[in-house]
Amino acid sequence: MTPADLAELLHATAAKVLADRGLDASVLPAKLTVERPRNPEHGDYATNVALQVAKKAGANPRDFAGWLAEALAADAAIADADVAGPGFLNIRLAAAAQGEIVARVLAAGSAFGNGSSMAGKKVNLEFVSANPTGPVHLGGTRWAAVGDALGRILTAHGAEVTREYFFNDHGAQIARFTHSLIAAAKGEPAPDNGYAGEYIAEIAAHVLAERPDALALDTEAQEEAFRSIGTELMFDRIKSNLHEFGVDFDVYFHENSLFESGAVDKSVEYLKTSGSLYEDDGAWWLRSTDFGDDKDRVVIKSDGNAAYIAGDIAYFQNKRQRGFDLCIYMLGADHHGYIGRLKAAAAAFGDDPETVEVLIGQMVNLVRDGVAVKMSKRAGTVITLDDLVDAIGVDASRYVMIRSSVDSSIDIDLALWASASNENPVYYVQYAHARLASLARNAAELGISAEQPDLSLLTHEQEGELIRTIGEYPRVVASAAELREPHRIARYLEELAGAYHRFYGACRVLPQGDEEPGPVNTARLALGNATRQVLANGLELLGVSAPERM
Repeated sequence: MTPADLAELLHATAAKVLADRGLDASVLPAKLTVERPRNPEHGDYATNVALQVAKKAGANPRDFAGWLAEALAADAAIADADVAGPGFLNIRLAAAAQGEIVARVLAAGSAFGNGSSMAGKKVNLEFVSANPTGPVHLGGTRWAAVGDALGRILTAHGAEVTREYFFNDHGAQIARFTHSLIAAAKGEPAPDNGYAGEYIAEIAAHVLAERPDALALDTEAQEEAFRSIGTELMFDRIKSNLHEFGVDFDVYFHENSLFESGAVDKSVEYLKTSGSLYEDDGAWWLRSTDFGDDKDRVVIKSDGNAAYIAGDIAYFQNKRQRGFDLCIYMLGADHHGYIGRLKAAAAAFGDDPETVEVLIGQMVNLVRDGVAVKMSKRAGTVITLDDLVDAIGVDASRYVMIRSSVDSSIDIDLALWASASNENPVYYVQYAHARLASLARNAAELGISAEQPDLSLLTHEQEGELIRTIGEYPRVVASAAELREPHRIARYLEELAGAYHRFYGACRVLPQGDEEPGPVNTARLALGNATRQVLANGLELLGVSAPERM
């Protein structure tokens, strides 16, 4: 019996209890909440439903809780139910009902924890979208890990997810990148506001290898050669680095295509016609304050050139025309202003602003020996994805980026995350999985099978804690999907690993010496296999490996 099963039983029992006493059962919420008490002595699960609804139904909360306790105790799945305080209800499950969670995990396998809350929803998930002017920096690395994990989680809950990279190949930053490459090719220092680092010199050399005459061309042709070849080379590097990081995209959308196809002009004309744009001082402004933005935004500047938001508006319309129900944007710490303007753009097109979700990620810092790591030699001014992976590996890099809420900044202690110790969270979780894999191998060598276990034998306190922790996994995945918070999976896995390590220390799974294997060994082995499956499922959602040996 999972927490969800218990909540359903509790709802049905509460409805019957109220109806039998002529009270209004409609006061019950559609879903009742059951939680694990902090103190295990208070029971396996607790609920405050009596405090929530008793007075609405015309009953005393403690009386209602007592009626519920009496009714629940008659169910074979419930060992006992006790009233505490003004109307809290503490519940203990029968061992057989609790052990059913293990059987359910083993039957579902890799599908355990999946749900259907987003079934039929077509989601465009745009993340990373780093400018093709340099390697992916730490902020982009965070979004690569979090975005990929979020895509996996939403898919696990039934969504049809398209991972999209917005390739920003239009605007001033591309001009600065081009001029930086030309300067490097000429052996000159980078121009003001240009880009520096070894990668610029390397790409400039590649451009010359492909177009030996590039520096001899007239200015316009020269710039086009370095721009087209250079951005392609840079983007190929970005895609290669992300692939090695375990992140691939379904769509690479070129910003320049919005201008070349006339999509920007069409969007602007539509908004002019609808009255969502107005002219002032020679510029055209979006009435974004009408839709909740903090100020109106310039769309077409007084010189006739499109402002950056013009592309954003056309891009949103393009996504909706491609049939996406939900457009999720994952943006950097300096992009808070985009929340209002993107929602305003949606509203200006007559869309529900809720079709736009914007997640803002905070800063990431590296620390070595207590000192902040300041810059990368290859990138010139920033720390890159490659720098992080070189220091601590792909698994640790992904995990550390995911395990904290994107609302908080991260300081990554390189020594900690490179260590093979229980203080390293990813090692702690992976070691639990490897330990369980070893246990399964040892059991096979002894000829012990986990088939047809008597799960009612799992009555030890640490067995119960581990089973109940396993039972929380579907609810954790559902919350991660609903709240767009992959870090909930990582934190749960650490809790599960801890519960397993405590179980391992208290409950001997395999017989020792001349002992004959018995039903308890079989049941505990099944519990171990279920734990390993849930660890593997969670790590898969994070895009982190589940090693068999460490």
